[in-house]
Amino acid sequence: MATRLAPAPNPEGSLSRYLQEIRKFPMLAPEEEYMLAKRWKEHEDSEAAHKMVTSHLRLVAKIAMGYRGYGLPIGEVISEGNVGLMQAVKRFEPEKGFRLATYAMWWIRASIQEYILRSWSLVKLGTTAAQKKLFFNLRKVKGQIQAIEDGDLDHEHVTEIATRLGVTEDEVISMNRRMSGPDNSLNAPMRQDAEGGEWQDWLVDDTVDQETALGEDEELDIRREMLAHAMQSLNEREMHILTERRLKDEPATLEDLSQEYGISRERVRQIEVRAFEKLQKAMKNAAREQSDARREALSEL
Repeated sequence: MATRLAPAPNPEGSLSRYLQEIRKFPMLAPEEEYMLAKRWKEHEDSEAAHKMVTSHLRLVAKIAMGYRGYGLPIGEVISEGNVGLMQAVKRFEPEKGFRLATYAMWWIRASIQEYILRSWSLVKLGTTAAQKKLFFNLRKVKGQIQAIEDGDLDHEHVTEIATRLGVTEDEVISMNRRMSGPDNSLNAPMRQDAEGGEWQDWLVDDTVDQETALGEDEELDIRREMLAHAMQSLNEREMHILTERRLKDEPATLEDLSQEYGISRERVRQIEVRAFEKLQKAMKNAAREQSDARREALSEL
């Protein structure tokens, strides 16, 4: 029987109480984290694993707060992030030289995003990759362009968001309306009397900027690896046409490729569409296999 990681505080009750509780767990020095990870990996020491989990609960809360605004209870989002954290602890290899926080960020985000996608129906979310990209990036882009007004977006903001994310303006408008709802500010007081401080005061950043950047680089590397593997499902002509048409900063025209291969522009378009469909199928299969592997691993915790 697999050793189970000891449970962490439950965020399903009072969120303010939970955030106070997780602040009690000390941060780990690099040497202590390394020794705890070795004890868990070599001896399945559940106490060592518990210390690694609890020392990173604030990191989960910080990441989870970035997914406010999806109409889901923040306590449940944090709980799903904690599942990802436990999975990261289980798989962490300290010999590789980076900190647990760097490694865990991908697992925490992946677990939260998987929960959000399960919770939002396909009717609400949409099925294309572009719509899913819009779903998870709309709030961030709105902040970048300072489109913080309530209600419908200005036309210029709609146009800019659609251009940045590669979707239609109608999709931007529709998604923005679906995702509109109460969104508590991190600067809001935790209690009515304001003596408890602001929410953001309890979300201590467990990592430095360099580690955050490394975590994002690792996530990007994983996506690139999945794409490279999926590209192997294409033949040489399909791969070249899809790369030239979809993956270049300045895509080739149908005319250019039709002359290169001595075929009609319509035939080039058909090959592009078929190749993209094959790539989508391969990517979905890879994501499904990864998800199945994560669920199987979680069942062993």
